Amino acid sequence: MSGMLGQHVHQFGEKLVRRRPLEPSDESEIPTPHLNTFNPMVFGVNTPKARIYILAGAVAVYVTMGQLYAFITGWNIILHLVLATACVTRAWSYTFDSLIGNHILQVLEETFSEHMPSFLAPYPDFVALALVLLMAGLLILGVQVTELVRKVATGFNVLVLSFVILSGFIKGDLHNWQLTEQDYKLATAGSSDSYSLGPLGSGGFVPFGFEGILQGAAVLFYPYFELNAIVTAGKETTNPQRFIPWSIVIVISSCFLTYSGVTAALTLMVPYYQIHPYNPLPQAFHHVGWAPARYFVAVVILCVLFYSLLVVMLAMSRLICAMAEDGLLFQGLGQTYARRGTPFVAVLVSATLSGILAVLFEIFHLVELMSIGALLSYFLVAFSVLVLRYQPDQNFSKKEKVEEEIEMEPTVGTSPLGSVPEAGTSNPLKSLCNPISTTPTLKSGQIVYGCTFLLVLLLTILSLLLAQWPSRVFSGDPGFTAGAVLLLLLIAGITAIIWRQPQNPSPLPFRVPALPVLPVLSIFVNVYLMMQMTTWTWAQCGIWNVVGLAIYFGYGIQHSLEDMSNPQPSTSNSQTLDEHTPGAESS
Repeated sequence: MSGMLGQHVHQFGEKLVRRRPLEPSDESEIPTPHLNTFNPMVFGVNTPKARIYILAGAVAVYVTMGQLYAFITGWNIILHLVLATACVTRAWSYTFDSLIGNHILQVLEETFSEHMPSFLAPYPDFVALALVLLMAGLLILGVQVTELVRKVATGFNVLVLSFVILSGFIKGDLHNWQLTEQDYKLATAGSSDSYSLGPLGSGGFVPFGFEGILQGAAVLFYPYFELNAIVTAGKETTNPQRFIPWSIVIVISSCFLTYSGVTAALTLMVPYYQIHPYNPLPQAFHHVGWAPARYFVAVVILCVLFYSLLVVMLAMSRLICAMAEDGLLFQGLGQTYARRGTPFVAVLVSATLSGILAVLFEIFHLVELMSIGALLSYFLVAFSVLVLRYQPDQNFSKKEKVEEEIEMEPTVGTSPLGSVPEAGTSNPLKSLCNPISTTPTLKSGQIVYGCTFLLVLLLTILSLLLAQWPSRVFSGDPGFTAGAVLLLLLIAGITAIIWRQPQNPSPLPFRVPALPVLPVLSIFVNVYLMMQMTTWTWAQCGIWNVVGLAIYFGYGIQHSLEDMSNPQPSTSNSQTLDEHTPGAESS
């Protein structure tokens, strides 16, 4: 009985970490390298910049960390895309309403504001819902995003953002970076709607201190999530191993300069506590008396947001369809419209969910939840990079595992005293700091796995200390300071153990440099920024992932293609399992 239970547990564990082997693609499936360096960068440059109009006021393959990690990453990418759809539609609705004098807002607030709970938006945004359903209909009919449309959208982006930055430095006032409490009182007295004024903080150039900068960075993080479009398009270039790193660096620098420039221009034109939270740029031009520029910027923003919405909803439906085809999500989600070949069920389900969120929630709450989903996905990527570099090849790992099992079997006529342990393996501490093999083994890979999980735990505790009690840590409080120092020492020691393990020498088109330090720093930054989020955001993210895990363990783990393509071979000395019993396959 215990042997059967152990066999089931072993098979269940192998399912969670089972990886899809990396098989060479047919020549007919390999895309022709027809893109130059500029073309794919449009993917990365264009989509994040569409988020500025809101924020200024891929599924992971099984070849990485296994099926469970792939599902968690894909599930959180779906969350990101659903929320991105809701944010963009809500922003489009705000911008459109500002062009017609905010009549829609006034009518909906008067009708619904008294009946809406405090944790929801003041009024349901039916314009955003209508826009989502319209885009869903267009996608079902087979509307595609051509290369010309991408270039035109990028041109509009560059045009309006350059205009905003130049206008800010022309019409801006440096006094808006040196505001005092007296200025705030004058603004309150002269405003007919003082409720719209934001908090003053401490005034000056950084009114909310370093803590405010970190909270803003955590919320602003999610637009950089779209950089995976560069990797997707990179395989269609002639030299992807050179193109992908340089393009990512260029696009990140471009996004940083653009966000900084737009934010500087906006805060120079309008005092930061008077910036409209949902429609900042058109209202800024209204504030400085440039009414025609206000309408020009609003119309361009509507066009760019419309394009961005189409791209996001298209990517979301394809991801859901791909996971359904792999069996990780319900098979019905992968059904396609026969005449157009579009995944209409995935489009309808994702559009309905996005529309509900757009109707009920404020844009700021959506952005926070979207950012924590992006941070969680990048955390998993950094974790995967750190672990995989120190793992043996799959074929070598299987061979070593079989040999280890053979060695463990008792041999008839052999005395237990006759077995001599392999040199260097009797001292566990020595194997941690001075491994024998120069290439990864199953044992060294397991050491890195364990050390990485321990690192994540220690980095999470350190991030919690720094995020919740920074003043006590840096002011010299004996308990908090000593705790932070002890955590740093443990983190440094475990990182050194990982550094001593052999790395996989397999040639790759691009290898992350400075292991293990760079992935450890990346994990720390992602976890620390996640700690800046509110408890309500964490609760929502937790609910989403609990639902996802319930779907995976209740459906996906039994219906995935990997589960069907790797049946457990029967052996003469094992008990026969019922043919309907799941979990009868090996890794």
